[in-house]
Amino acid sequence: MSIDALKRPLASVPRLAVPRLVSLALRELRGGVRGFYVFIACVALGVMVITSVGALSDALRNALSQQGREILGGDVRLSRVHREATPQERAWMDRQGEVAAFATMRSMGRRPDGSAQMLVEIKAVGPAYPRAGAVDLSTGVALQTALKEGVAVDPLLLEQLKLKVGDELQVGRSKLKIAATITRETDKVADRLTYGPRVIMSLPDLRGTGLVQPGSIIRWRYALSLADGAGEAAAGLKAFRAQLKAALPEAGFIIRDRLNPSPMVTQTVERVAQFLSLIGLTALLVGGVGVANAVSSYIDRRRKIIGTMKSLGATSAMIFKIHLLQTMAIAGIGVVLGLLVGYVVPFTLVGALGTVLPIKLVFAPSWGTVLLAAAYGFLVALVFTLWPLGRAELVRGSVLFRDQVADDRTRPRARVMLMTALAALALMALAIAASDSKWIAAYFCIGLGITFLVFIGLGEAVTQVARRLPRPRMPEAALAIGNLGAPGGLTRAVVLSLGAGLSLLVAVALADASLLKAINNEVPERAPDYYVLDINKGQVAAFETLVAKETPGTVVRTAPMLRGRLVRLAGRPTDQVKVDPGAQWVLRGDRGLSFADAVPEGSKVVEGAWWPKGYAGPPLVSFERDLAKQLGLKLGDTVTVNVLGRDVTAKIASLRELKWESLAINFVMLFSPNTLSGAPYNVLATVRLPQGTTLKREAALSRALSQTFPAVTAIRVKDAINAFNSVFERIMVAVRLAGGVTLLAGAIVLAGALAAAQHRRVHQSVIIKVLGATRRRILTAHGLEYGLLATVTASLAVLLGSLVAWVVVTQVMDLDFVFSWLAVAQALGFSLGLILLFGALGTWRTLQAKPVPYLRSE
Repeated sequence: MSIDALKRPLASVPRLAVPRLVSLALRELRGGVRGFYVFIACVALGVMVITSVGALSDALRNALSQQGREILGGDVRLSRVHREATPQERAWMDRQGEVAAFATMRSMGRRPDGSAQMLVEIKAVGPAYPRAGAVDLSTGVALQTALKEGVAVDPLLLEQLKLKVGDELQVGRSKLKIAATITRETDKVADRLTYGPRVIMSLPDLRGTGLVQPGSIIRWRYALSLADGAGEAAAGLKAFRAQLKAALPEAGFIIRDRLNPSPMVTQTVERVAQFLSLIGLTALLVGGVGVANAVSSYIDRRRKIIGTMKSLGATSAMIFKIHLLQTMAIAGIGVVLGLLVGYVVPFTLVGALGTVLPIKLVFAPSWGTVLLAAAYGFLVALVFTLWPLGRAELVRGSVLFRDQVADDRTRPRARVMLMTALAALALMALAIAASDSKWIAAYFCIGLGITFLVFIGLGEAVTQVARRLPRPRMPEAALAIGNLGAPGGLTRAVVLSLGAGLSLLVAVALADASLLKAINNEVPERAPDYYVLDINKGQVAAFETLVAKETPGTVVRTAPMLRGRLVRLAGRPTDQVKVDPGAQWVLRGDRGLSFADAVPEGSKVVEGAWWPKGYAGPPLVSFERDLAKQLGLKLGDTVTVNVLGRDVTAKIASLRELKWESLAINFVMLFSPNTLSGAPYNVLATVRLPQGTTLKREAALSRALSQTFPAVTAIRVKDAINAFNSVFERIMVAVRLAGGVTLLAGAIVLAGALAAAQHRRVHQSVIIKVLGATRRRILTAHGLEYGLLATVTASLAVLLGSLVAWVVVTQVMDLDFVFSWLAVAQALGFSLGLILLFGALGTWRTLQAKPVPYLRSE
């Protein structure tokens, strides 16, 4: 066969249909995917994380939607604070369908002898509760049957107070028999965040406790099963909202329907899913380094094959297209594996959790989740393969006639660089478009891009410096430095792949340390020892007298407290105002309100002026500065708050800077006294005990308060701080685990880089062993190399991570930044261990190589 006959098939490919190119690309893959395992693993890991997060969030959203009736206890739920429905309002509800009424509040649950107490979440229910869903009890009896005997409680309450079923529990001024423990409470998901164990009682029992007083913070709820099936369709639910607004415009009810029974849960799921998806994208991008390394190594192995194809007439465009099809096919394997494993992980997690979840998750494949994860996988693979493939098309046929010994750093053609830039922009656009918070996603992408550029620059700088450094007399050190600057060395891959993940963990560790120090060291010096809630305004003097008698020298601060809901901002209804996502929480539900003559402790007026004492003019309000800016409010604007069914409009007279960490009594909105002083309210107090007060004296004060004022709730601040620390620590563990995913991607990249460099390492070791080097010297040289790499990577990661933590702590959290070497050491340990572990394994394999086969091959 002539050379022309060989050239003809290749030369004609560009003029043939795409299937011929595909056929040639697949023919090259008939030998398997050997050498692409790291490529596949890197893509699969990131796609798996994104798919798992998406599948879990989809399952939870499906569960909330399908089980919305059980979660709410009906088709819709109306709720408001302080005021029970009037007879007229209740009559209107009864005309709409069947109604189950219940109330929730916080109080103290005590042993009858007063020896122990704890905060509890009370749910007082009417005879029709629950209309939908179920409350299962340990005794197996129906809830309403059990409530005729006493109360049903969370098992945690029995454990904490050392009680058992059949004992009595004191709530307010009543002693109630514990009839059963709660094993399942379906509609608990729709409640606000709970801080104590649940106690379910009847509405008559709640009234008998003496806790229901004007101004008490009680949330009255009404679950409705709409008549004639009106709640089965979204149109019926929308029509009900319109009817309620027309019939009871000033009622001030907050409405939830079965299609979105718990907006707080939904929003939390979306935010967590967004965060974890971005972490998955980070893992994909870090893994992209492994993708680029794998493709570069593959191209290097095929240089002579590419040269042969060029000699037989293949064009550069043909070479590029064939290898692009090959790498995308391999990326497809990684994407499919990631999708499959990503859908298995949620099932495994749910199986392990068992009955811990209050609702049954509903898993169903979502094309949106699948397409998003697949798009991420293919785009990342494209971004990191285009550059090495662009260099592949520049291989000349002359490579067949000479060895390639230099480090080929040739840039690809402008067309390929443009394609790479467009693919990167498409990836960023997808991340932003798929996120609920566009700005957060945009900042994340920009920050990630800067991080990559920093570590790419560092890797290149270390390589160039190592090449120019004079070699030391010590042979092991000379070899180590030479390896750092050698063509195909590990420097660039290690610095980039592990640097991003390590920076993230350092930032998390330092932010964690700064926040914990602010809580544990600064706050206790200034904080009160107790918060006392629900003091009747007529009992404040008696309360202060009792505290002074039991613990002389105690400082008591008091403030009126009631609840209200923002309904208008600057004259516009809140549902028509677009606000910063970080401020949306203040528009959902009721907020704590108060009034004062003077600026309270922990507040500082930064704009405007405070009203004079005894002010009697038009209603004024002082607003927290940062939140006002997020809501688009300024001095002179008005806010309207619905308080006890009445709309109160006040002009913003001042903006305040609040130091929440002082734990002094403070509110987002503080009104002039003439605005709210006529409304029924209770009093909130802080109690700061004298230094050196013993636990025995504290316990005596607590017993005296519970006996004299059984309706008040005393919360020990230290216990609240400890509870917060516990929750915060779990959050930090979750964030660290998420960061660990990124480091795992880096570890896979590192393993792949070592594998790709294995041939050069073995060849080098064989030559220096023949020249007389001992195993000890080779081990020392490689140990120095890996140690230098670890030091360089860790040093920049500490600097970059510290900068990120400083910005977050000082600018976002508004706290003092604390640098902790212990926190940094803990974050660095894992990653540095990875470098040394993989380095040791690679060196061990190198030392096992026999010299003769390698010398003969030369």
